[in-house]
Amino acid sequence: MSGLSEIARAAGVSISTVSRVLNRRAGVNEETRQRVLSVLAEMPYTPRGLGALQRTGVIGLLVPELSNPVFPAFAEALETRAARLGYSSLLCNTRSGAPMGEEEYVRMLLARGVEGMVFVSPEITNVEVPLGQAPRPSYYAKLLADGVHMVFLNGATPALDVPDVTVDEQLAGYMATRHLIELGHQRIGFVSGPARSLPSRLKRAGWAAALEEDHLPAGSEYVSHAPFSAEGGGQAVARLLDTVSPTAVICSSDHMALGVMREAHQRGISIPEELSVVGFDDIPLAAYSSPALTTLAQPIEEMAAAAIDELVLRLDPDRRRQSTDNYTRVFRPRLVVRESSAPPKRDDRLP
Repeated sequence: MSGLSEIARAAGVSISTVSRVLNRRAGVNEETRQRVLSVLAEMPYTPRGLGALQRTGVIGLLVPELSNPVFPAFAEALETRAARLGYSSLLCNTRSGAPMGEEEYVRMLLARGVEGMVFVSPEITNVEVPLGQAPRPSYYAKLLADGVHMVFLNGATPALDVPDVTVDEQLAGYMATRHLIELGHQRIGFVSGPARSLPSRLKRAGWAAALEEDHLPAGSEYVSHAPFSAEGGGQAVARLLDTVSPTAVICSSDHMALGVMREAHQRGISIPEELSVVGFDDIPLAAYSSPALTTLAQPIEEMAAAAIDELVLRLDPDRRRQSTDNYTRVFRPRLVVRESSAPPKRDDRLP
């Protein structure tokens, strides 16, 4: 308990109070909670607690939100694979606006003695930098320097020597757009996540490449940014429908695609007769929406297994030499054609 005792001593509280704060339990007033979190934020990243002294068999899983069904799916797949290899998991939801952010959760996990961590879509993927350039390493570099073992899942960045398991986002954007072009669509919009999001920027690059191959419009007026949510998807497609009137759209996520379909329904636009929609992720709801959603599937279980396997390899001192620096494994998305995409009406084509 050395990690917790150091925090308690610095904050002037008991170890049990620190434990309640870290576990977000009731019984701690706001002033005390903020004091403990402030102490936690000032401490170095060096692994603490039992994890610094012995094997604990516990790893941390950090996901950016739980409202989007794809992230609980990743969390479940990661936890299942870790359990099969003899590890328990601590799940942290690092959503924007939460009382504790990603970095605070990292400190908490280290204080609790985790052996390593898997970051799903880490915050570094949401730093707005030009495509092709690397964001500043930030605190992740300090974690590496302190010997913290971690793996990124859908979070590759050349600026960091962190093992990464990812789906080919650019290929996903290309495949989704190519599918619609082959159906005969010529005005294809992109319902994008936030402009700073690396996955959205990569999908946009694939979308643009497919359109440019056929000399179809790929200007910024065909791109509409919004938060990764059903509401955001509805807002983004509304702007496109009010301006360029696409006959088809690809979406950064299935969650956004469901919002697109709702907005179209409220406007009396039939899918796919008047608007084809393609999502990304293949969440369980995609097959049960009406109409069933055409999408690009991520191989979630395979990606989760690859991430956990690489982390466990690096945690085992007897096998660590088998791991390689700059480890990256890229998975290919799979097009799942359902009912939400179809050829456009003849009079909807460009002159």
